Parts: sequence; structure tokens; C-alpha cells
Amino acid sequence: MENAVVLREWFDRVDAGRTGNITAPQLQSALAVGNLEFPLSVVQQMIRMHDFDRNGTMSFEEFLALNKFLQKVQSVFSTLERGHGFLNLEEVYEALIKLGFSLDSPAFYTVCEHHYLFNTMLGRSQSFDKSKKGMVRLDEFISLCIFVQSARNLFNSFDTNKQGRVTLDFNQFVYCSANCRI
Repeated sequence: MENAVVLREWFDRVDAGRTGNITAPQLQSALAVGNLEFPLSVVQQMIRMHDFDRNGTMSFEEFLALNKFLQKVQSVFSTLERGHGFLNLEEVYEALIKLGFSLDSPAFYTVCEHHYLFNTMLGRSQSFDKSKKGMVRLDEFISLCIFVQSARNLFNSFDTNKQGRVTLDFNQFVYCSANCRI
């Protein structure tokens, strides 16, 4: 309960206009104060992931859901980083499994490589392993988790029978392609 009070105070400071909602740039600035620096595209994905009322901003309740997700991700990261401040790719894979993302090894490496190539094509420096040394910092790991969770959410919207498989027609595929942004 005390945590909710602290989070409410933090949220109200970020919501300078007292609208009851915060925007992606406001959230980005606030996260940077806590040494979590993300490109605006990742912060926008955070909001989309928890924007239950689909208004493009984040209410306090939606912020609580995001905070819960981030706390879980940070906790798993902390248990595996062993004081180094980073995870190697094998530890990243292990962390994703601990978080319930059951990617097989080829899918994991494809996601990492695709994300790097996608951002390079767009002229962005963002990737999950910025140093290219197999060392992933917390902010990079959070970005990866945001991407995978968003992909899971999109997949689940088509997996209405909860069978772990979907069949898409071309229009649905185009919709998925357009909504896979990070």
C-alpha cells in the first residue's frame, strides 16, 4: 500500500497538467530520472502495452500495471546479473524463460538480430545489445521484454481459443505487421 502512495506522488509530479494521464514524453523524462533511458518509441510501446482504455496516454491505474511489469523484469534481471550490471545472451535467454516467455533458441536469436537490423535500417542506435559484446544492460533488457510482451499480446488477440496457434488471413497479417512497432 505504501508503494502505491509513493507511486501516486510520483505520477502526480509527472502529470504537470493534472489531466490524470501522462504522455509518452512525460513518462520518458520521468524514467530517465531513475536512470532508465529509453527511446521514445520504446516508451510509446510501454504505453500501448498497458493502455487499457486506448486513449494513447497512461492513467494512474495503467501506470500501476506498467510498474508491476517493470518491477518483475528488474527483479529477474537482478537475480541473474550477479553484480556485473549486465546479462550475457545466455542469461538473457534464461531471464526470458523465468518471465514466462517460452521462446525457443532460434526465435530468441532471431528477435535479437531482427530488432538490431530493424533499428539500423531506421537509423536508430537502439538495439538490445548496444555494445555488440554480448552484454545486455537493464534498459536494453527491459526493451527486449517490452517487445516480446507486445508480440505476445498481439498474438493472443488472434489466439482466441488459447491453443498457441493462429491462422491469419492476409488482412490480419497486414494488421499485425503494422502493429509490430518498436
